This record gives sequence, C-alpha cells and structure tokens, in this order.
Amino acid sequence: METALIVISVLLIALVLLQSNKAQAGGQIISGGNAELFQNQKERGAELLISRVTLILGIAFFVISLILYLQ
Repeated sequence: METALIVISVLLIALVLLQSNKAQAGGQIISGGNAELFQNQKERGAELLISRVTLILGIAFFVISLILYLQ
C-alpha cells in the first residue's frame, strides 16, 4: 500500500507540473493589463485529460493516506 502511495504521489507531482499556468499574468491584475485572466475558459483535449487524471490521483492519494493512517 505504501508503494502505491509513492507511485501516486510521483505521478501527481508530474501531472501538476505539466498543467498550464493559468495565472502566469497574475502580476498584471493590479495594473489591469490582463482582461482575460478571470474569463471562463474551457479546457480541451490533453489539458482536460491532465486535469481529470490529476483530480482522480488526488482523490486516490487522499483515500490511501486515510486508509494507512487508520490502520
């Protein structure tokens, strides 16, 4: 079970690093330079897949950690 937790954590770190940086222009909020920052933009294709797999791995990480804690 500990091995699965390590594998999931490494995959989770890799997927988080692969995700696009949606707040890359966050410094322009004060100056008003980025009007598109808070617009609702839909994820498509690979970005959507990475997002969903990250969510699933995050939930699996939480559940496995909880199971190991309660044993």
